[in-house]
Amino acid sequence: MSTKPLTAQGNSQSLGLVPGLVLTFVLALVAKQLASLPYLNLLGSMVLAILVGMAWRHFMEVPETAFPGITFASKNMLRYGIILLGLRLNIPQILASGPQVLLLDLGIVFTALTFIPLLAKKAGLPGNYGSLIAIGTGICGASAIAATAPVIKAHEEEVAISVGIISLAGTFMALAYALLYPVLHFSSSQFGLFSGSTLQELGHVIAAAQAGGPDSLDLAILVKLGRVALLVPVVLLLGIYYNLRGNKTTPSCQKLPFPWFILGFLALSMFNTWHILPPVLVSSLIQLGVFLLTMGMVGLGLNVNLDMVRRVGSKGLSVGFLGSLFLTLYGYLVITWLQF
Repeated sequence: MSTKPLTAQGNSQSLGLVPGLVLTFVLALVAKQLASLPYLNLLGSMVLAILVGMAWRHFMEVPETAFPGITFASKNMLRYGIILLGLRLNIPQILASGPQVLLLDLGIVFTALTFIPLLAKKAGLPGNYGSLIAIGTGICGASAIAATAPVIKAHEEEVAISVGIISLAGTFMALAYALLYPVLHFSSSQFGLFSGSTLQELGHVIAAAQAGGPDSLDLAILVKLGRVALLVPVVLLLGIYYNLRGNKTTPSCQKLPFPWFILGFLALSMFNTWHILPPVLVSSLIQLGVFLLTMGMVGLGLNVNLDMVRRVGSKGLSVGFLGSLFLTLYGYLVITWLQF
């Protein structure tokens, strides 16, 4: 039993985050400067932040001591930035988008959960890979995979490889979206709907949607948060399904991760609707939020291990990429035909 005081343990853990946070901070500044250059400004600071992180991971040595801070940036900084971006929205806008967003999100999640497992079965992927890749693609990437794994009794290797597939496929698709935005002939709002409804991780959505401007980014986050909110009911339904099949590990609501940052995002949107904060402070907080998101993008890039390609094999990658492409096509057709 450790006799180290709790405060000392907390300070030690906090100090352990410093190397990774310093690295993501510096690389975020680099990405911000690159985004001011001709041609590169078409990609935006967040896509460039992912590329800078990936390049650093591939060409430079990242010490093990940096990974706790890198993970903190890719998860927590991302969420703090999203909360602050709530200051750009107002409640009437959220309510007006609600039914439209919910229907689009439900269609995407249902499509992913039905098509990708069939694709995995056709490709001959063993075990639980199809279900894990499906829920990671349809809802919210690694966090959805982690929440689902205990319900379907997935092995650690299946979880790790599925997360790797989602990371690689999502990063590639986010870069492709940003590059294709000028030729898609979408309005800013349509591109936000498109990005928020079809990309895997929250970070991928933000990186891609920035190409469409502030309105695109705001709507993309709103759409993506709708999918994130579906995590709990979807995992509970999966638990019931597997319980009927003889699996007795149906989770309770207390064991499932609730995306609390959604409440912060909505709370600050109320602050903006009622004009509680002075405009100068709001502007500064939004700029801070964008920079925190950029740090999160760097962390996302630093966590992409290109050597993972060899580990997951061609079958897993094929299912991940084809599943992503199918959702992309589905989302494009729905948004175009129904004139969202």
